[in-house]
Amino acid sequence: MEEDLKNPTPNAAENSKQNVQKDAKGLLESVKKFLIELFDFRDDTDHEATIEAIKADIPFKGATAWILLFAVFVASIGLNANSTAVVIGAMLISPLMGPILGLGMSFALNDINTFKKSLMNLGTMIGLSLFASFLFFYFFPLSEDNSELLGRVSPDIRDVLIAFFGGLALMVARTKKGTIASVIFGVAIATALMPPLCTAGYGLAKGKFSYFFGAMYLFTINTIFIALATFLVLKLLRFPMHKYANAAKRKRYSTIATVVGIAVMIPAIFTFITVFKENQVKTQVNNFIKNEVKTVKSFQLIDDSYSYENKIINLNFFNEVSDGEENILNNQLANNVSYDKIKDFKIIIKGSDTKSFELITTAYKEKREELKESKNIIAGLQKQIADLEETISSLNNRIEQDALNKNQKVVAFSRIAKDAKIRYVDIEEIGFASVLSSKDFIKIDTIPVATIKWNLKIPDSIITPKERELRNWLQKEMNLDTLFIKRD
Repeated sequence: MEEDLKNPTPNAAENSKQNVQKDAKGLLESVKKFLIELFDFRDDTDHEATIEAIKADIPFKGATAWILLFAVFVASIGLNANSTAVVIGAMLISPLMGPILGLGMSFALNDINTFKKSLMNLGTMIGLSLFASFLFFYFFPLSEDNSELLGRVSPDIRDVLIAFFGGLALMVARTKKGTIASVIFGVAIATALMPPLCTAGYGLAKGKFSYFFGAMYLFTINTIFIALATFLVLKLLRFPMHKYANAAKRKRYSTIATVVGIAVMIPAIFTFITVFKENQVKTQVNNFIKNEVKTVKSFQLIDDSYSYENKIINLNFFNEVSDGEENILNNQLANNVSYDKIKDFKIIIKGSDTKSFELITTAYKEKREELKESKNIIAGLQKQIADLEETISSLNNRIEQDALNKNQKVVAFSRIAKDAKIRYVDIEEIGFASVLSSKDFIKIDTIPVATIKWNLKIPDSIITPKERELRNWLQKEMNLDTLFIKRD
């Protein structure tokens, strides 16, 4: 018995192998069943409700027209204010998605009438949106191009993928029994149909046709790939084709739908390939500048740009670039496999002269020295002025003190002059002196006289009472029995 356990028979080994295969097959079947139940949504599809819902969103009249206008102005204001939140709000209320889904459905179901209605309504919506945004930006122009606007003028491969996968998500949500509203809102935000149209209107209003064509290109990408996603989902779910009573008419419309569908697919594929290539070029140009230019310490790069159409890379340096350094950059571009998409591009280098740079540096240092010297001179003059003011004040005090020592009725005139200006702001000048006077030409008297110069804009009716107040105040401050005021 122990020997049989140590040396199992061939039949036992075969049975064990079959059991393992059976278990593995059962596991695979379980995984397959789980995945089918997880991803299969055909049983949860409502064909009639989906078709009716899409057709209901196609017409453009009444409330839909007003909603579109309001969405245009909201999006335009958001672009003007560079507000992402406001632009998102415009995406949510925009009714542009209805005719686009109608186009995709008309191709999938061979429904020529729906195609005509969708195309006509979409064209009307586009025209009205461009006109409304043109008017807004004509009367409320931007002070400068901002990020929200510039983000809609140069589409790349990500915009194509967003439009396509967003359209797939939207149609899966629309075909489900009980439409998932949150998915529809999310796709409306992701595909961003309204902002490109408003950006195109801005380009028309400002005469920037590159903005207009770039924004319309982005809108066209979104439209084509959303319609394409609609077509694919409806075909996958095997929605019933539109029925015509006349067999010949059905065949003719089917041929037309097929031709138009292929005609739409061709530019869609071409657009995808073009944008994909442009994105590859952009990525490799950025990597080239990052790895081959910015890592070299001797290069002082000011700015860079490139032209996909002309196959040119422009590099603007602050320092001088030698022929050897330029050859190194060209060799890296031509021979490095990491830049195979831009190896036939031409590098145009604009560098500053080293001597000019040295002259600028020397002039800058000299001006700094001159500025420093000027500051020292100003500080010395300010100190001299302060010393002179202190000397004048000291001399005034000595004069007044000498007069007091001689028992003369003298007060600090400098203090009185300052107080007088504070009390009577209309005084422009004040003087004081003792004047020798004689009435009988025999006896001579000394008369204190204050000379006042008033602001000429002040009328006499105001100056006269002020002079009486001033005389009384001066008599008290200067300890005088009499005082005459003389107007200068």
